[in-house]
Amino acid sequence: MPSLSLLATPAPWHILAYGTLLGTTFFQSFVGGIVAFRCLPRPQFSTLQQNIFPVYFALQTALPAALVFTYPATVLGSGGWSAALDNAAGGGGAGVSILVMFLGGLLNAAVLGPATTKCMRERKHQETRDGKKSYDAGPHSDAMQRLNSQFSLLHGLSSLVNMIALGAMVWYGLVLAERLSL
Repeated sequence: MPSLSLLATPAPWHILAYGTLLGTTFFQSFVGGIVAFRCLPRPQFSTLQQNIFPVYFALQTALPAALVFTYPATVLGSGGWSAALDNAAGGGGAGVSILVMFLGGLLNAAVLGPATTKCMRERKHQETRDGKKSYDAGPHSDAMQRLNSQFSLLHGLSSLVNMIALGAMVWYGLVLAERLSL
């Protein structure tokens, strides 16, 4: 049974932050979002996603920062965090992985998420003007075609950034596991 004094060290908090980050990203990307899309009518799905994504992207930004502050010295070795950053390319990429995770969350939280939500709102207004849903069969107005293209681009970029961050999370898990097994 672990000693409660372990809670005063960064190691358990590091593992919990990493597990929460990887788990929420995997669940939202491959389970929750897909199930919600299949089960909910489009307007309710849109409302759900507009409310989940700000929290989700905030977690994807905050938890990599928590990983930096809780990085256990025993995993890093004697050089500490600065040595891990210096040796990131040759030493497994722990620092680079965490940076990619953080930047992915930040990009989605600060730029792509808000831009996608703004585009969705503009599409909703255009639907009212056109008397036709954005996802109905065409033809669509020029304005709706432009908004649909813009939404597809923003959504695709956000998804790509999310998958790159997820790849960095998995890579980081492998780096962490390797260092813990030494």
